[in-house]
Amino acid sequence: MEQGEKGVFSQSRDQRIEKHLWLLRQEYRIRNQYRGDVNEVGVPFSFIHAADLHLDSPFKGLTKAPEAVQARLRESTFAALRNLCGLVGREKVDFVVIAGDLFDAADRSLRAQLRLERALREMTEQGAQVFVVHGNHDPESGRRARLEWPQGVRVFGTSQVECNTAHTHSGEIAAHIYGISYSTPAVTDNLALRFKKKEGAPFHIALLHANVDGDPAHDNYAPCKLDELSSVGFDYWALGHVHDRRTLREYPHVVYPGNLQGRSVRETGGKGAYAVSVSETGEVDMRFHDLADVLWQEIAVEIDGIEREQELRDLMLEELEEARRQAGGRPVLARIRLEGRGAMHERLFDDGMTEVWLEELRECLEPPESTEAWIWPESIAVRTKGSIKLEQAAEEDGFLGELLRRGISAALLPESSKELLDEAAESLRRQPKIREWLESRSHGERELWIRQAMELSAALLRDEDAG
Repeated sequence: MEQGEKGVFSQSRDQRIEKHLWLLRQEYRIRNQYRGDVNEVGVPFSFIHAADLHLDSPFKGLTKAPEAVQARLRESTFAALRNLCGLVGREKVDFVVIAGDLFDAADRSLRAQLRLERALREMTEQGAQVFVVHGNHDPESGRRARLEWPQGVRVFGTSQVECNTAHTHSGEIAAHIYGISYSTPAVTDNLALRFKKKEGAPFHIALLHANVDGDPAHDNYAPCKLDELSSVGFDYWALGHVHDRRTLREYPHVVYPGNLQGRSVRETGGKGAYAVSVSETGEVDMRFHDLADVLWQEIAVEIDGIEREQELRDLMLEELEEARRQAGGRPVLARIRLEGRGAMHERLFDDGMTEVWLEELRECLEPPESTEAWIWPESIAVRTKGSIKLEQAAEEDGFLGELLRRGISAALLPESSKELLDEAAESLRRQPKIREWLESRSHGERELWIRQAMELSAALLRDEDAG
């Protein structure tokens, strides 16, 4: 269930120099402490950085899945929370920081609140302080039960950045923890500008739910720049909001741990938290621990060289079984992504064909009701290409070449792809819900649609010429 993994970060020469200078400053400060020149000295300590628990996520869109799959998913965010509690006990950390979106909705479910209260109590009984901020999914304005959090839990307010002190198990000052919660779901102010370091601790951790450098895959809440975070003197920015784990910088560390449990096929692979150890001189060591209860995977299957449907089915089943084996006993929800170029391409685009394939695969696999380590094919995404190479055909004279040149040009640029699709879907855009859905699509999705339209157009026109 748990996998220790070093935080991976490719350091440039300048970054290695920054780390060296950072550690020299820490050592200089400690030496001055022993001479009585300053009142801050570092002590070794450890903490866990988690974020985006999204407790009681509804997991929409899986109503056709067996009850065993749906039930496991409904419990998965709570199971991941239990795994987090277990990690706190095994690592014997001094404290835990949770960077927002503990709940999936502003009006938290009672079940989620009671489960969280129990988990926080378990963490504090193991000797760990817990520091929490709320994010856009669980702002302070949401409805809540009248629960009292355990002693040792500090939830930061919304009016200003607050500073609290974290201690080691032996009572020594480990760090100052700074944080601010969201008051409403959509916070567009740059909250990072409000963080100011206070004296009195050897290490400074900022707890913030934010979008750093405008990641387009996430809502641009509490937007800020990496340079702004790096320049204010904090040692570690414990971030939340982005569901992929990322180390944006080291010394000072700027870190997203990702969410605790994947919630869709867009959130594949291991999910969890970082266990962080800090030395007396401020050197940081991060180890990622996979805490997810259910894994989401995207499995690539190449159609090159496949002539018959049985071959494709057997290959997909082989890849599904391999993914199940590699999951280490955990259940898996999988999307199969069909890729490559071959004879099967046109047949895969027949109406209703992906549903036929899904039904066949599900019937061939061991049913989820009979095993804990099941794998369930959630969907099939067809990304194959026809026998016509679009780039070569685009160099031809005539209508097809002109059509493909326009399509390729539009697919490359976000604005051009949007204009082309707006024109093609003009009648559909009169419906408000459809227009809103189209507006929310990413450039990657629009590019895919254009390429698929070009593939289909090229095949139809070549067939017409051949006839």
